[in-house]
Amino acid sequence: MGAGFWAHDGKALADFYAAALGWQVTRTFGDTAVMISDGSEGATGYVFYTAKDFRAPDWPKDELVFHVDLSCDDIAATEQRLLSLGATKPEHQPGGDRWTVLLDPSGQPFCISAS
Repeated sequence: MGAGFWAHDGKALADFYAAALGWQVTRTFGDTAVMISDGSEGATGYVFYTAKDFRAPDWPKDELVFHVDLSCDDIAATEQRLLSLGATKPEHQPGGDRWTVLLDPSGQPFCISAS
């Protein structure tokens, strides 16, 4: 079982999320899709597709098709690690001190919050 994400470069986005989650690339499907998972048997995986016509949402104006929330023990350290992997931090932060919104390298928002 898993979910799919679209981007201009599915491989690059798969690499970002694999590093962010401490997972690994477990399967590739030609030049168009890459799967990551934690590598355990029966694990949930995420597939990242390359789509030439991909357009990131203009967040917060556009409605989101999906949204990823990641929980962590240390928000500040996790934020810095994700920024070093290629995420960016938008100015609009609606969560106050409850969660932090970041944009993945494809421009799609995701949140980090305390466990």
